[in-house]
Amino acid sequence: MKSTNPADYQHTQRPIAAMPKNFPAGSYIPPHTHRRAQLAWAEDGVMTVTAAEEGTWVVPPNRALFIPAGTVHSIRMSRAVAMRALYIEPRLARTVATTCKVILMTGLLRELVLEAAHAPLDDNKNGRMRHVEALILDEIRTLRAQPLHLPMPRDKRLRTVCEALLRKPGREETLEQWSDMAGASSRTLARLFAGETGMSFVDWRQQARLSAALVQLAEGARVASVARTLGYASVSAFTAMFRKALGKTPRDYLFQGYGDSTNLLTTGEER
Repeated sequence: MKSTNPADYQHTQRPIAAMPKNFPAGSYIPPHTHRRAQLAWAEDGVMTVTAAEEGTWVVPPNRALFIPAGTVHSIRMSRAVAMRALYIEPRLARTVATTCKVILMTGLLRELVLEAAHAPLDDNKNGRMRHVEALILDEIRTLRAQPLHLPMPRDKRLRTVCEALLRKPGREETLEQWSDMAGASSRTLARLFAGETGMSFVDWRQQARLSAALVQLAEGARVASVARTLGYASVSAFTAMFRKALGKTPRDYLFQGYGDSTNLLTTGEER
């Protein structure tokens, strides 16, 4: 069986090495770094990845997260996850990106990663995998970043507000109402949101709701249930927010990159 120890993939002869590893629901990988860059993808399940300096990303099966070498990050699995991680030599990874980015997991990239995951860890004498690796690199280099980033502030007062919203994204308090809990005026909180996250309070809260929605939808929750949980008055209001943020309805977004697959989302009302 292929190694499931990431350390074994940091110094291999392969410029791009793929590790297949399954995790039970609720698994948590504490903050760590790799010598190589990583492309973290879940063939099945949903991951929430937090990078100490950059923020948090939700990664459903039709997305993957590129993490530059040396980036401190942690990963949480909301349910059972079949991770297929690529470890990319730093000199090649620098041609992809210098910061974390979520990319669309196209059908082609999916099959390439699965092929790499089955390949031996050591170098392939016939050179076939070199072509696969070159195509993988070209795909992740050219695919556009996806808008799934949730930046986290450093200020303790603002972080108190953000962490409370992450625990329950449907909360409706205004910034004025949050000021007592945070120990700062609403004006100060508004300034901190803009300065530390680059977003307004309302935009950050919506992004937090969007991140929570992606996890719940990818786990099979109905759109109507997700809308209620996140504080939306109707499915249409939630879908309008989702479409405005990501350009697609929840169903179309989760299907993107997987053709007409129907086992990713089960809803009674999805549009």
